[in-house]
Amino acid sequence: MGFQDKVVYQIYPKSFQDSSGDGWGDIRGVISRLDYLQKLGIDFIWFNPMTVSPQKDNGYDVADYCRIDPRYGTMEDLEELIREAEKRNISIMFDMVFNHTSTEHEWFKKALQGEEKYKKYYIFRKGRSASAGEDKSGAGQLPPTNWQSKFGGSAWQYVPELDEWYLHLFDPTQADLDWTNPDVRKECAGIVNFWRGKGLKGFRFDVVNLISKATVDEDDPNLFDGRQFYTDGPHVHEYLQELNQSSFGQDPETVTVGEMSSTTLDNCVKYAGKNAHELSMVFTFHHLKVDYKNQKKWELQPFDFMELKRLIFSWQTGMQAADAWNALFFNNHDQPRALSRFGNDREYRKESAKMLAAVTHLMRGTPYVYQGEELGMTNAYFDDIRQYRDVESTNIYDILLKEGKPEKEILHILQERSRDNSRTPMQWDSSPNAGFTKGTPWLSVNTNYREINAEQALADPDSIFYFYQKLIRLRKESPVVQEGTFRPMLEAHPQVFAFERKLEGSGGGSMLVFCNFYGTETECEPDVQLAGYRKILGNYGTEAPDAAGAPEGGKLQLKPYEVMVLMK
Repeated sequence: MGFQDKVVYQIYPKSFQDSSGDGWGDIRGVISRLDYLQKLGIDFIWFNPMTVSPQKDNGYDVADYCRIDPRYGTMEDLEELIREAEKRNISIMFDMVFNHTSTEHEWFKKALQGEEKYKKYYIFRKGRSASAGEDKSGAGQLPPTNWQSKFGGSAWQYVPELDEWYLHLFDPTQADLDWTNPDVRKECAGIVNFWRGKGLKGFRFDVVNLISKATVDEDDPNLFDGRQFYTDGPHVHEYLQELNQSSFGQDPETVTVGEMSSTTLDNCVKYAGKNAHELSMVFTFHHLKVDYKNQKKWELQPFDFMELKRLIFSWQTGMQAADAWNALFFNNHDQPRALSRFGNDREYRKESAKMLAAVTHLMRGTPYVYQGEELGMTNAYFDDIRQYRDVESTNIYDILLKEGKPEKEILHILQERSRDNSRTPMQWDSSPNAGFTKGTPWLSVNTNYREINAEQALADPDSIFYFYQKLIRLRKESPVVQEGTFRPMLEAHPQVFAFERKLEGSGGGSMLVFCNFYGTETECEPDVQLAGYRKILGNYGTEAPDAAGAPEGGKLQLKPYEVMVLMK
């Protein structure tokens, strides 16, 4: 499939639309909102997991890969959704969580019963003898290694009945699968093929670059999470090529994206290279760590704009040089709202939301829109730990409290960093619970829903929603956006993010994008003569004045959070 002109819309199903009144979003709720998504102009809907799960990690702890969780509806509901979406030229993408399963999965239950076949689906090891004074974790022994889980605590869980430990890089209820076992790989391909048979045209693979472990038997000398032993492991490309050939790669219309944790550019050009036969594109997260103090998520600092530019520019040019493809995004279900993080969600909410949208949609790659982003939804700013539902957030609250950090400071950190910031229910209108549910929502609705909602956005010609609509239409209509090369501009400017997209030949041209990332006016002097360019898009007013009269070598004045898009 030629996916260069496509845009993906991500739905976090628990929070999109509840049709039953139980406070939990569901499939029939999504069906009722398909006209809204068609109006926006998107091509794919990516759903976070809706298969059977105990919901310890919001569906990323899968207990049954091929059955819809009754809380979301039925398989018949899904089949109707696929049919109704197709009528609107929208395809469906599902999340495949193949690094681990829930400990409630039938495979793991059989493993605990001692069935050797299923024990080999997971990574079990004997513990180590504990020296005097060492923490025995109630087992009289130490875990096999000192690796830490990404959610806090040891990455190993003891099973008394087996006198063994199993590996869980995430929550203890998420046991890692052993991809060295060919039976595991066949099972995963079978799951993809099951959903292909239902009519799915897209797959997103969760933390898929962690599936190949070089070893699980060595301590981390840095006393950390052992990531050097399992990130972009020795057989990961081989495993993905095998999965491609035995499932989605059999259909050229299927689009795939891999979530890559702590990866490298060298690996990603292989994962998403045009002729790599692995994946269509990759999600990478380096640009979303520029506000991590000392690279630690739970330590705050203002975002480092120059580092943000450096990272995005290097990934854009590096992937381009290898003919590999990026997934473009600032928002998803695992990140706080980008508007609150990189923009100004109070004084310049509309301007900064549009500016961030232009950065995302006009670069080289496939843009992803996370639900509510097109409305300018903000962080939740919860002020009570009882409002949080995310396991990562509640775990770190307990950990930081034990470390002696004041509760007020911890709550401030969560207001900035918690994944629940992006998971609050979709804000449809100003009615109770923002029109999301007639019941009690599973997670509190953001208190600003009366001012920020879809009903108001659709009634305002200058809304963020319509700006997204313009960007999506521009991608579909412009070969320059779809296929043009990417060239960084103004790399040393302390406030402006600028780049050129260029395509030679018939239908080609040059597009210049200038984005002010700050709430103060600034000026810049492009290295391109502006004669002949016209302004096609901006976020101050609805007019598009001609920029052809700009003096050669002249300077551009940019208002707070202004974006200016010029085309020739």
